[in-house]
This record gives sequence, C-alpha cells and structure tokens, in this order.
Amino acid sequence: MNSIRRRLLLWQIGALLLTGLLASVVTYSLAWNVFNRIRDYGLEQIAYSVVRHGVEHENQDEASNDRGQFVSQIWLGDGSLFYSSLDDGGPPMQSPGWHIVPWEGTEWRVFSLHEGELTIQVATEAANRASRFAAIAPWLLLPLVVLVVVLGMLIHAAVTRALAPLQQVRDEIGRRGVGSLHALDAKSLPEEVAPLVDTLNELLARLDTILTAQRRFVADAAHELRTPLTAIRLQAQIAQRSADAEERQKALTELESGVERASHLVSQLLQMARLEPGISHAPPTALRLDELMKTVVAAFSAQAEAGDRDLGIVRADAVEVLGQRDHLRVMLDNLVDNALRYTPPGGRVDLALIREDDRAILTVSDNGPGIPAAERERVFERFHRLAGGDIPGSGLGLAIVREVATQHQAAITLEDAPGGGLTVRIVFPAVPAHTSP
Repeated sequence: MNSIRRRLLLWQIGALLLTGLLASVVTYSLAWNVFNRIRDYGLEQIAYSVVRHGVEHENQDEASNDRGQFVSQIWLGDGSLFYSSLDDGGPPMQSPGWHIVPWEGTEWRVFSLHEGELTIQVATEAANRASRFAAIAPWLLLPLVVLVVVLGMLIHAAVTRALAPLQQVRDEIGRRGVGSLHALDAKSLPEEVAPLVDTLNELLARLDTILTAQRRFVADAAHELRTPLTAIRLQAQIAQRSADAEERQKALTELESGVERASHLVSQLLQMARLEPGISHAPPTALRLDELMKTVVAAFSAQAEAGDRDLGIVRADAVEVLGQRDHLRVMLDNLVDNALRYTPPGGRVDLALIREDDRAILTVSDNGPGIPAAERERVFERFHRLAGGDIPGSGLGLAIVREVATQHQAAITLEDAPGGGLTVRIVFPAVPAHTSP
C-alpha cells in the first residue's frame, strides 16, 4: 500500500535505529577504552604501592594462587624472582612499561616498574577483563534501547497528528454530495495542506458552475421544447381527425412548421451544450475569417433569396484570427440567421470584415426593427426574447454568439444600424499581418 504515514514512519524510525546503532557502537567503544584505562590505572597504583610500602616475603607454601584479580611479581637485581602471587611464577619479567604478554595460552595485560634493585610487575588476564566488561555492557546500552523505543512511539504519535488534517479533508470531502459543492475551510489547515485545499476548492467551484449550468440548461431545454412539441402534437391530431382536405393540409403545413422550429431549437441547444464551460475543445489554430464569412454567406444565399432579402458582403479584408473553425462557423450562422429572421421582405443584410492594426472587426447589419437600448444586454441571456415579438425563434442565437466571442477573447456590442435596424459588432484580436498567408 502506498501510504505517506508508512513511508514517514519507515524513514524516521529507520533513521532513529541507525543513529541508535551508531551511538551504541561509539558508546561501547568509549566505555571499553575508559574501562581499560581504569583497570590499567589500578595496576599502576598496585605497583607503586609495592614500591612505597614494600612486601613482606612469605613462604612459598603460604603463597596464594589467585588469578582472579591480578598477579603481582617482584624480581631482585640479579634477576631472581623474589615474590609471586602465583605458585607457578606467572608471566615472564618485562621491560618497564605496558605489555601484552602471552603466557600459558592466555594473553596478559602487564605493567612493569623498575625501582632501584627491584622490578615490580603487575598483570591481569585480558579474558578476565573482557568478561567483567561484558557484565556491565548491557547496562550501558539499556538507556539507548529505552531512548529508541520512546522516540519511536513519539515519532509515531507525531506523524499521526501531523497527517490528521489530511484525514480531516478526506472526511469532509466524503460527506459532500452533488448538491453541496461549497468550498472547504482552509484557514485552520497547515500551510503544506492549505494550497492543496485551495486548488480543490477551485475545482469544486468549477464543478459547481458546470453542474449548475447543466441543470439550468436541462430545465430551460425542457421548458422551451414543451411548447413546439405540444403544438406539433396538436396539429398532428387535427390533421388526423380532419375530414376536410384543405383543413388537413393547413394542419400539415403547421405541423411541418412546428417540426422545423423544434429542429432549429434542438440544433441550437446542441450548439450551446458544446460551448458549455469545462467541455474540452481542440486547440485554436490560425484561420482566415474572411474566407469563413464568405462560406457562410454562400450557404444562406438560397434562404435569403427565398425570403426576398438581400444578403451580401460589403467589405472583406484578408485577416487571420486564432480560433476554432467549428465554433466560429456556429457564431456566423447564428448571426446571419438572426438577421434574416428579423429583416422584413425586401430588406438587406450586410456583412463586413475590416482589419485595423491588430484587430479584426466583424459587423452584421440589417434594417429590421432593431433592439431597444434597454434590452441590448438582456438579449444575450439564454431563451430571452423581446416582448411582443411574433417572429419564431428560440432566444438562443445571441447567447451562442456571445459565448463563442468570449471563448475567442472578442468584444461584442449591439449598435443602431445606419438608416434603422441593428448592427452586431465583434472585435477579434488578429494574427499579426506579417504571418498571414
């Protein structure tokens, strides 16, 4: 399991154990050296004590045979052994100073002192010294063992406490539902966790925006589709029940018109859904906006001619913009379709694309009824239609246009057209002229 707590504990307790091991080795080495120095000092003191106080010679049969603590020996000036605490003599005589002397298969630590005609030698077995130190060594290491255990418990408690905010955030998120995507409280969190929670709050805010937009979109779509679908069903019933051919034909015509309105509404709903925030899109590319405008005008020319409207381009400067062709095509389609719907028969719709420095200015003008200044901001809202309008529509066209313009960092305004009507003006940032084909 990939656990931060487990990794922290592993690294910290592992480092503690390694440090404890190194400290134990150093402590053992220092204690062993100090122990040896103390024992050596004891041997020196015994030798000097013999020099100061002398030794009363005992008979050999009364001599002790003790190897437990130390062995003391005295040689006369002629090299004869005057005294030994061992009946078998002990280690051979050495020159003054410290020596390691093997004798009878055992190493001896020997201190020899020459004083006048006497040579005093004190020795102890190295194995005896090691066994005595081994008896006290565990007591030297016990504090380190206790320290490692206590620190290990404290480290575990500290790691658990330090990671508690993450568990708190996890529990808080686990209690959230789709309907409660408000921000998490990051004020009381540590500075290492707070940036993560801030980023998570931004994600929750975006998700809440998307879900709210989707719920509103579904509700609006259901509301707007209800009217044309009801009309379609009503006309279908009339056509089905009518015995008069003329009345039936009229109902079928109305039915066809209702289907067309519903189809147009569904098409615009799909366009709006594709423009919703959070939907991934292809990266923008440089494209010729003037060529795209000509393509749209050509596509609507038949519809304009059938409605006795004059659709044309008054100016088309060669200009490139960064954007997504499909979205810009949807924007132009809605602009031209709206203009043709609100322009009376015999009227005209003019498109223009003008380059000014690093700007591309697109205008679509008609000589229809226009939009009152007080309503020009509200018409960009979804499903908003002017009061008293008898022209069929969904109220989504300009909402789609503004959404596409916003995605392309373009500014959109509604103005009065010369001679009456409406002019939609959109200003795009243009690709620098020297990079245009």
